[in-house]
Formats: sequence, C-alpha cells, structure tokens
Amino acid sequence: MILCNRWFCVESGSSNNSPILLIHGLPSQAYSYRKVLPILENNYHAIALDWLGFGFSDKPQPKYGFDYTLDEYVASLESVINALTDKKVTLVVQGYFSPIAIKYASNHQEKLNGLILLNPPLTINHAKLPSSLSVLSNFLLGEIFCQDPLRASDKTLLSCGPYQIKEDVAMVYRRPYLTSGSAGFALNAISKAMKKQLKGYVEDTRAILMDNNWSVQTTVCWGQRDRWLNFDGVEDFCKESKHRLVELPMAAERDQPNIGLLWQLFSIYS
Repeated sequence: MILCNRWFCVESGSSNNSPILLIHGLPSQAYSYRKVLPILENNYHAIALDWLGFGFSDKPQPKYGFDYTLDEYVASLESVINALTDKKVTLVVQGYFSPIAIKYASNHQEKLNGLILLNPPLTINHAKLPSSLSVLSNFLLGEIFCQDPLRASDKTLLSCGPYQIKEDVAMVYRRPYLTSGSAGFALNAISKAMKKQLKGYVEDTRAILMDNNWSVQTTVCWGQRDRWLNFDGVEDFCKESKHRLVELPMAAERDQPNIGLLWQLFSIYS
C-alpha cells in the first residue's frame, strides 16, 4: 500500500548531479526549503519532499493502508528514495523526523554520501513531545485541534522559536488543512504514533550513531533558540560519538533552515 501513495517532491538542478534529499520536520512541509533549492541547483540534484500526511503528498486515512507509525515511515522513505534515484544520496533531515531517517540510514549505509541532522532529538530529554505537539495526540481535543488550520499550522510552527511568519507564507502551510480534513486526521495519527514511539526511536538513534560500525559522515546542526529541543547533552553526545557539531546561536525556525550554513555543509559532501 505504501508504494501506491503519491509523494509531492520539488526538484532543482540536473539529475546528473549528486543528489541531496531535503526532508522537513514535524509539522512542516517541503516548502520550508524553498530558498535553499535555487542555491543548490548549479551543483546538485536537490529534492525536497513532503512526508505522507503533510503538505501536498497523499494523506491516506489511518487504518486503511497506512497508520502513520514510525516504522511505516521508515519503509515509505526507503520506497521513495529508491524511486527518486539509484545514486548515493546525502540526506538532510530536520527535527522529530530525524530518527526515521537515521533508522533508514542504518540499514542502507552504502546508499548514503552523508547525513546532516538539523536539531534532531538526541538525548533522553528529547524523547518527549513538547506540549504544543503532544496536545495534538489527545483524545477528542487533539482531533479538534488538528482540524483547526490556525492551531494545527500557525500556532504549532510558531511555538518552536521566537519567530513570526508572513501571512502569504502561513497560507501555504494552512492550505492542506483548509482543503481537506484528511490533513488533520493524518496530523492526529502521526502525533499519536510519535508520542508512543519517540522514546524508543531516540534510544535507537543514540545507539546507531554511537555504533563503531556507523560509517556515514554525519553532521549535527543545532539552532540554540529552539524551544522544543534544548541543547543540554547534545555537545557531550557529539563529542562521544565523534560527529561534527555546528552551533547556530540565532537559529530555530522550522519554516526555513539556515541557508548559508546548509550551503557550507553541502560542500563537504560533494
């Protein structure tokens, strides 16, 4: 059933170039990489996608072929990467979806050039969803909030850091919730799955990245103004696991990852 779902992808650059897959966080969209794609097109084949249930990808009804569990997301990520390219790829992934990409990468290290993690959950303190996301999984109340475009989109995105989003940009993030109730049902389902499974996935993430057999060049980028995921323990983890850490004192925004930093990092993996 996963293979039958349609993914929304935005591509920039020649398919002859080295591919970079840009993966948004929860609850964002591929649109968050809109200013990164034009910068990469001369040297890379950059692809930004919407996860199933988000943006303009399919939003299958839970219990009818896709239940939005993290394990299903791992399998679906494998399917879409296989469909997009047969080359080695660099993955860039943000926030709470990072453990899914890491789990995929652990089984397919030979397919990766590198891995760039933007504020991933890495410590035991990160294994619990912030209240603005956790409430979306609540019985009845969560279902109501997930059907409210302002609550599901604007309020959730703005709660992660000290930022404002312009109205025209906010409308892009609201549109899936204004168009169909399926976006809200999907958000409610993934919030429930994330709340239930996140702790185990964070533990797996730590084990994978600490494993001596992990051979993928990995960089952790950390925006210090993130209100959802604090920096405590991240530096120690990166030192122990010997992964590069790049700190961004003024960054936290889910709407738009730091463009200059990403450009510098991509040059490492080219």
